[in-house]
Amino acid sequence: MTQTTSARHHEHGTASPAARFDAVVEAAVQQGLLGEGDPVAGFIDTEGVRASVGALHDAFAATPGVLHTFAAKACSLIPVLRLLAGSGMGCEVASPGELRLALEAGFPASRIVLDSPAKTREEIRLALALGVAVNADSLAELRRIDALRNPSTTSVLGLRINPQVGGGSIGPMSTATDTSKFGVALRDPGAREAIVEAFRERPWLTRLHAHVGSQGCPLELIAAGVAGTYELAEEINGALGVRQITSLDIGGGLPVNFADETVRPTYADYVAALTAAAPGLFSGHYALVTEFGRSLLAKNGFIGARVEYTKDAGGRRIALTHAGAQTATRTVLMPDAWPLRIGAFGPDGVPKGGPVLAQDIAGPCCFAGDVVAYGRELPELAEDDVVVLYDTGAYYFSTPWAYNSLPRPAVYGFRVAGPTGAVTFATVREPQSLDSIAAESGLAHVDALIERDG
Repeated sequence: MTQTTSARHHEHGTASPAARFDAVVEAAVQQGLLGEGDPVAGFIDTEGVRASVGALHDAFAATPGVLHTFAAKACSLIPVLRLLAGSGMGCEVASPGELRLALEAGFPASRIVLDSPAKTREEIRLALALGVAVNADSLAELRRIDALRNPSTTSVLGLRINPQVGGGSIGPMSTATDTSKFGVALRDPGAREAIVEAFRERPWLTRLHAHVGSQGCPLELIAAGVAGTYELAEEINGALGVRQITSLDIGGGLPVNFADETVRPTYADYVAALTAAAPGLFSGHYALVTEFGRSLLAKNGFIGARVEYTKDAGGRRIALTHAGAQTATRTVLMPDAWPLRIGAFGPDGVPKGGPVLAQDIAGPCCFAGDVVAYGRELPELAEDDVVVLYDTGAYYFSTPWAYNSLPRPAVYGFRVAGPTGAVTFATVREPQSLDSIAAESGLAHVDALIERDG
């Protein structure tokens, strides 16, 4: 579906991001993409995505041989992946499902990287047959690849290490702690020697990979992990007397600022931090691979949701909406770590004004903690109003939680054009039907557990 509405308030390219999104919310309401029948939907700014990809490429422009891959888990929607492929990105995948999506989106196998801590033999076998790059997560996985690898494979093969440089402010997002489940723990006794020996025994092992974490990890921590990986590569090549390691996969993990509209840190900030920590990284001696996800899409998307009811309880105003834990899972379960900015709009999609009131923004899930924002100062919300959850272009609406068998929301891409400010929508994913929910819940086997006579 492609529809266009003239946005009468703002002009793309001159208005602030929030103002530009205001026009998109109004157009979505006008076109019925948000309303009684479809009370929640996700929206992706296609031009914003292209601009973010451009900023990433610009930051690394002085460095030859960089493959920028998009972490598919951040937005596992085929049309979005297709947009990224067309913008010059490769794709990082971490499951058979993500690999299938990447291939369907048109990424060449040679520009796909498979990372996962629990790859099956069949998953490895398929990747090697296709020519997909594989980063082994452990020495045990390397031994499995030994048995499965055909010498004629074109796959680039690497080993993930855990540089053990510590964690950031969000423990579950920190992958370089002493006890992280990812990679070979570099500072454990005997590990460094075992890694060098693993490369010595496998001349086809030519890549080293590390990923320190993402949200909550400061640039200095990320840079320290990358620097440790670079130093290990130099040590291995020196020990072997040959440049066997020819590429470094330095992961992604640029954190996103959820406090306001500002993009900080930038990719240029990231490159500057890496340059300071490991100057030789950008010498051209190693081809580089990156795996950014959230930082490319978060600020280029939002969730719109209808307010179904409002109520007062214990002196607190609560707005009950259709955007809760099923589409903002991390924010609901870890509100301090994943706060979101909230916008208030009237039933016509126009931003609300007037005096502000402290209000909780709650979702539709049947548990008490299903709240996306507590005590937020907003213009007073009422039934049929619309709330917007900003900075949700990555992870949120693309991978919903099926709690309460709530349907997956529709997702639309949008563009805000030229001097007219016309808003054009294109369907990325249809809203899930109740028939689909029933089918996924085993409808075809409805009598499977019923004992039959005879």
